[in-house]
Amino acid sequence: MTYRVCFVCTGNICRSPMAESVFRARVVEAGLDGLVEVDSAGTGGWHEGDPADPRTVSVLEEHGYDSGHTARQFQPSWFARLDLVIALDSGHLKALRRLAPSPQDAAKVRLLRSYDPAAGDDLDVPDPYYGGRDGFEECLEMVEAAGAGLIAAVREQVEGQAA
Repeated sequence: MTYRVCFVCTGNICRSPMAESVFRARVVEAGLDGLVEVDSAGTGGWHEGDPADPRTVSVLEEHGYDSGHTARQFQPSWFARLDLVIALDSGHLKALRRLAPSPQDAAKVRLLRSYDPAAGDDLDVPDPYYGGRDGFEECLEMVEAAGAGLIAAVREQVEGQAA
């Protein structure tokens, strides 16, 4: 059975495609490819059909990640097929929980940085869109830092499904 994870930010051109790309690489490294499906979306549809922001693409490629992406908007009907919905900041978390058709679906929504024990109380990944390239680098660092905790949590769920 496939475990499905979707990363969600505002427009699906900066943070969530970056998280999707990094986590997809972690899934492969962990030997979970074929067992875990990874995608991303935005809370809004302003960029639907667009590629990732060129700064996102550049930072991903420089760090050895795949950057192929087409933006899309998150749909409430997706909750039925998703196991985990990862919000990039508290605004996305609230928006996604409001969209959830049931309390069980709302419980599927978690903040990405909640998987990073070093994150402390600040669990938001700041939106780099209106800033310079350094914001995209910072975003990548935060996404990577949460990766080990997230892959451990997903592995536990996947192994639990297999049992």
